[in-house]
Amino acid sequence: MMTKRYGLAGLCVLLVGLVVMALWGSMSSSAKTPSGSGPGQLVGAQDAAPAGSGSYGSYDSYGGGSASPSAGGRAGGALTVRNDAKLGMVVTDGQGFTLYRFDKDTAKPPMSNCNDGCAKTWPPVAKEGTTAVSGSGIDAGVIGEVTRADGSKQLTLGGWPVYRYAQDTAPGDTKGQGVGGTWFAVAPDGKKAAAAAPGTSTYPSETPTSAAPAPQPAQPATGGAGVSVTNNPQLGQIVVDGQGMTLYQFAKDPSWPMKSMCEGQCAMTWKPAPVVDPSQVKGVDPKLIGKLQRSDGTWQLSVNCKPVYTFAGDKAPGDANGNGKDNLWFAINPAGKPVTGK
Repeated sequence: MMTKRYGLAGLCVLLVGLVVMALWGSMSSSAKTPSGSGPGQLVGAQDAAPAGSGSYGSYDSYGGGSASPSAGGRAGGALTVRNDAKLGMVVTDGQGFTLYRFDKDTAKPPMSNCNDGCAKTWPPVAKEGTTAVSGSGIDAGVIGEVTRADGSKQLTLGGWPVYRYAQDTAPGDTKGQGVGGTWFAVAPDGKKAAAAAPGTSTYPSETPTSAAPAPQPAQPATGGAGVSVTNNPQLGQIVVDGQGMTLYQFAKDPSWPMKSMCEGQCAMTWKPAPVVDPSQVKGVDPKLIGKLQRSDGTWQLSVNCKPVYTFAGDKAPGDANGNGKDNLWFAINPAGKPVTGK
């Protein structure tokens, strides 16, 4: 009787064991992630884009390429220099697209402060795959790189990180110039591109005062005067640049120490006049002609110890539409004094 009872108990234990094993196998099977698109797959896992892909908007808007750029942007290819009618010498990539620099970056040490959404509008140029064409005017010594926040290597010129602009859709576009008062086309030395004086094909020197040799003034057109005097019907004799455009002083600019208080958007409306050689001045005492270095390192013409500017609202030589503007801007007479009459 006892033997039969133990045999029945053993059978029960065996049956319980089989049930437990079956349940365990079912749980293990449901926990495994299938290789297809079964219910065990994380939602959207295959749709997640790899880091950096597609982060610069339409890649084809830069003139070609079938793959998305890397986190560090697309290589610049063979860099060249273009003489832009308004900006002077500007650096372009291998496909002719204008390259830019950002005032909020730093060159010493090199650092990019354009990331995330900013980098979608201003795609960084990758250092790898970027070279300077021999004889292009770009010194190989100014080419460098900076490590971005994402670890990628970005091209630098003169220490400044270099970018393209998403709104430039064709080679030669310069739609990024002056955007926000902080974005500017880049010159071959890494400084901001700036139109040279009339008749020249080089950009004005922007070498800091601590460097040697000292910057040389841009030269005016051959046979003409970089600064001269014209007779305005309302104002009398006023000083004009080599193209006959009226030169202005800004009342907020101090004479000592001489400094320009017109920066950013102001400098887009009131453009700093490029420096000229005093020997190319007519009607004004050459001793009154000078220059000052602006906060961005560029050089500006001064007359009688005051920075001078041209006005975007003057469309033709002799116009003086800026005189008396906001009671701060005035044309100047041959002595370098403001003309207050209208």
